Formats: sequence, C-alpha cells, structure tokens
Amino acid sequence: MAYCVTYQRHDQVGVMQINNPPVNALSHAVRSGLMAAFDQAVADPQVQVLVVLAAGRTFIAGADIREFGKPAQAPLLPDVITRIEDSCKPVIAVLHGTALGGGLEVALGCHLRIALPGTRVGLPEVKLGLLPGAGGTQRLPRLAGVAAALTLITRGNMLNAQEALAAGILDRVSDAPSALEAGLQAAKQVMAGELMARVTRDLPAPPPAPELVKAARAQLDASVSELFSPFRIVDAIEYCTTAASFQQGMRRERELFLTCMASPQRAALIHLFLAERQASQVPMGSSDVEPHRHIALLGEHPLFEQWARCANKVGIGVADRLLPETTLCLMSCCDLGTILPPQMTGIAVLDLNEPVPEKAGMTLITSSNSQFGELVRQQATAQEQQRAALTLKALKLPLVVSSGESLVLAMHTAIQASPDTDPQNVLERFNHDSRLRAASYRSSDIDLLAVEFLAYPRHLGGPCYQASLAAQGLAGSSATDEACH
Repeated sequence: MAYCVTYQRHDQVGVMQINNPPVNALSHAVRSGLMAAFDQAVADPQVQVLVVLAAGRTFIAGADIREFGKPAQAPLLPDVITRIEDSCKPVIAVLHGTALGGGLEVALGCHLRIALPGTRVGLPEVKLGLLPGAGGTQRLPRLAGVAAALTLITRGNMLNAQEALAAGILDRVSDAPSALEAGLQAAKQVMAGELMARVTRDLPAPPPAPELVKAARAQLDASVSELFSPFRIVDAIEYCTTAASFQQGMRRERELFLTCMASPQRAALIHLFLAERQASQVPMGSSDVEPHRHIALLGEHPLFEQWARCANKVGIGVADRLLPETTLCLMSCCDLGTILPPQMTGIAVLDLNEPVPEKAGMTLITSSNSQFGELVRQQATAQEQQRAALTLKALKLPLVVSSGESLVLAMHTAIQASPDTDPQNVLERFNHDSRLRAASYRSSDIDLLAVEFLAYPRHLGGPCYQASLAAQGLAGSSATDEACH
C-alpha cells in the first residue's frame, strides 16, 4: 500500500508522488497512501510547502475500475480531499496527461493547480450515470463560475490546459520539463510570496443564477430528457449557490450522488463501460501477441487517411501497396480480390450495408454513423484476430471482436426485415437468437454493438443486459457503491 504513494523531501518542499500504473487510478491503496503521506509531510518540521504529483504518463485519471461494484473501503475520497484541504501547509497539485473525475476533484482540493502543456481535465461522471461525489459540484463553481460548471459537468467533456487556465480551474500552465520541476518551481514562488495559495472551499460561493439553471434544465429536457444524472448535477450546482455553507452543499451533493448510485441507469452505463474494456479481447488469443509493425491500406475507405495518420504517430509503418515488410493488409471492397502472400494477414474493410465475403480471413465492419468497428474472425486463427485487434486499437479504433459471422450485420438485417418499426423492440427479441450468441465471445459484446451501431439507448445497457435483468426479476437494480467515493 505504501508503494502507491511515496513521500520525499526536496529541501523545504515535501513531494508526494502517486505511482499506480497504468493511469494512477484512485484505488484504496492510493487513497490510504495519500492519507499516510500527508500525515508524514505535515509532521515534517523542515517542510513548508507540499506538492502532489503522479508518476508515469498521467495524473490521476479517475476511479479504479477494479473496485467497481465492491463495498467501499475507508478512507473514502471526500475524506482524502478534506485531509488535503485541511493542510496547514500550502498544497500544490501538478497535473499532466489527464486529471479526470476524482483526479480533478483531488486537484480542486489542493491550494494551487499547476499543469504541464497537453494536460486535459474533466469531470466525466455523467457518462456513467453519476455526478462528482467528492466536492466537484461545490468546488468547481467557486473557481470557474456557474455557467462553466454546468457545461463541463453535465456534458462530461474535457478541457485542455489553456482552456482550463482561462476558466479559472488552473492557476498556471508551466513550461518546466517535468511535473517535479514544475512543482518545485511553484513551491519556491509560494515561499517567496510570489504565488498565493488559496483554499477552494473558503472562496465565496457564486451568486444564485436562476436563469442559467433554468436554461441548463431546458437544454437537458430538449436533448437528454430520458437521462437521470444530468438533472441531479444541475440540482447540486444550483445548491452550491444557495447553501448556507460549503458543508451544507457537500451534504446535498452526497445525497444526490447516492440517488444517482441507486439509479438503474448508473448500473447499465457501467455495464457498457466495463464491456468496452474487454470487447477487443479474444478469449482464445494469447496475451503476449503484439500489434503489427507494418500495414498496407489498399483502396479507398473513409477511415484509411485517419489510420495512416495514427500509424505514423505510434510508429507503425504504413503504405498504400504491399511491401516486403507488410504483415497486415486492410482492403476496401474494390480490392478484395488481391492475392496476399501466405505470411500476410488480410482484413476486408466493409460498410455495414456491404455483403461480407465468405472466404475472407477477417472482416472489419464499419459505419459512417459510428466510431466503432466489429472485427469478425472467419478463417483466421484466434491469434491472428487478437494481433489484428491490437493493431486497430493502436490506430484509435474501438472495436468488438466476434467469431463466425458479424453480430452487427445480423442485428441490422433483423431490423431491416422486421415489420416492427421500433428497432429497440426488434433488438430485444433478436438477442435470444442462438446464432447471435454463438458468434459472440461475450453477451456484453452484443450490447455494445447494439448501442454503438444501431442506436439502442445507452442508458438501458443493451438488449442482452435488459433481458438478463428481466430474467432475474432485477429490472431497475444497481450494484453497490464504487470504492472511489
């Protein structure tokens, strides 16, 4: 537990570094480690200023998904942030990579926020049917105002460093070469009186803004009236402007957070969140395969130009013809007759409305209406499919892997052939089809494809998810609280 957060003194600066790869998620070990590190730092008589930063490629990127659905373990995140904010010594957060969800809430509890260029911040809890439950709806309006808080939290979008600086969320964007150097520079300026620290909760609450709140509710009614948590977010931010104290606002935020936790939408959205993280994993594939290092893009396809740019960025060689070093070839419909050498893997890249070739090794189904893909293993091996999936993920294509036949094409065909004009009804009936189940590695893959390709309502979690709830008599149920809160 202690290794997730380390404490080290640099002259009069105490540095707490979080190291919980890959994204420094707020696990129980990180929360406990922060509490212990702050006790040590505050008690260190030689230290005047504290710095919180993270190792690796990012600051805290949010909750630890491994703790989703498990009973919460103390210390809870609001208690950790209170401990930070209570510090008698100024606390500087140095952000890099991303600071999302609880990660941004930790930063909001610090007394100064410094970021490296390229940093992005946000509170995306709404995308999981939640609201920020560790002070985000109470601290952010104090720094950025009601309008910015309403927009950022109800939409769950991210801001880049310059946008966050302009909004008042950040105090400075540093040009230092590392987070440590940025933190030490800022700490020296604090000690010299050149940079002033401030406690966010002690800032005056923004004045009531009934017109902004009314406009936000109207916009949500017009665009996402079926969703639950965005309206609770508006309630929490509005209460920030009217509460008699910060503590009252925090209590109201907690009440609304727990209301969202009890919502069936929260459980459905987290089901899809977890589904997406395993959708590209081939159960029979080896875990030690690596992406292809050189690919060919034959023909014309709307995604080819984007993939070529991504390939160049991540060090994958790319060409518009077959070269001796090419090991993966992606072919548009016009080039499906290309004869490939035995050592080369081929993938037919087709739109949802194009027929799948029977003798292809693999087919990638795409759609102009979706950012997703489905990689169907036909005559290729599980190892070949896994390697191809890793390559496509490196090219920034989220995807589902399936076997035998296309899941999304089967669902799409069923919708087109059905006299029922409601696609949701068709999908909920069709999810029982034995062919569909046989072609899927996981039932959650069907849910994800129905949502991403065929406009099944995301907040319902997918047709298989709804069927499982109905079979268990658990429609409207939800899992236990996430440990991060």
